[in-house]
Amino acid sequence: MRSIIGFLARWALSSLGMWICITLFGVITGENRFEIYVVAGLVFSLVNSIVRPLATMVAVPLIFFTMGLFTLVINIAIVGITIWIVPDVSMSLGGACLSSLVMSLVNGLVNFWIKPYTIK
Repeated sequence: MRSIIGFLARWALSSLGMWICITLFGVITGENRFEIYVVAGLVFSLVNSIVRPLATMVAVPLIFFTMGLFTLVINIAIVGITIWIVPDVSMSLGGACLSSLVMSLVNGLVNFWIKPYTIK
């Protein structure tokens, strides 16, 4: 039960972060804006939990060589994949760069407030 509540809270906060990013840096071409933000938050959460660990493992040499700066490229790619998957949303590369910073801040706050579920 605790893990479901944690997932729902992460999803809600990711949706809020995507609302900020899409409103400031993107364009919605369709209707049903609320549903787009909710879907964007879910897609971001899933991409962030599945693609980020894989991309980080593959890019360890680049991350090491650039002293961690390559993680910014991974963050931009995560936002780009999310925008690509979510229908009726578009964003420029600059918007994806700024959105990755916003979503990194949102994820940092979420990870601070919502501790991961551990099996005891």
